[in-house]
Amino acid sequence: MDEKYTLEKKPSLAKSTLPFGIAFGIIMIIELALSLIMDFDAVNNSGIGVSMSLFNYLVLPVIFISLACNNYKNKINGGYISFIECIKAGVSVCVVAGLLFSVASSLIYAVSPEIKTDILEKSKVALAKTPGMTSELMQQSLTMSEVFMRPYILIPITVIIYAFVGLIISLIVGAIVRKENPGAFN
Repeated sequence: MDEKYTLEKKPSLAKSTLPFGIAFGIIMIIELALSLIMDFDAVNNSGIGVSMSLFNYLVLPVIFISLACNNYKNKINGGYISFIECIKAGVSVCVVAGLLFSVASSLIYAVSPEIKTDILEKSKVALAKTPGMTSELMQQSLTMSEVFMRPYILIPITVIIYAFVGLIISLIVGAIVRKENPGAFN
């Protein structure tokens, strides 16, 4: 009995993660632009700040990681996705989104330094209302805020934060959507 065995190259996760990561990043950029245009004050209005944070660090990552994993599983990989592939997909989606968002934020701060100044001024007002805030502590906080708005700090820190968010959420999504291929060699 002469059987031929062929090895098929596993489909790339990038076909699924890249479009969803880009879409996630674009939504965050639009949200940033709208918040600047409409002058949402996330610093002094904790409701807006908390809502935006929940949306960017929980709702959007869950949606886009789930979409990327299910797209890869159902449309690209014949109904299968491993737990490790879910983790890779989740981290990839969030890293792409975080990179796009942080680069756009850096460009906005570079093109319109008055936006950066306005944010720091609003932070100063919010810090002044904090009980027990000394002028020295306020100055240290504002200095740190300004440092974290510099592109060489903002971009890598944002990417690291979103990679961590992607890891945590993809662990949960992966536990739900994974379906191991019984005939695959890993």
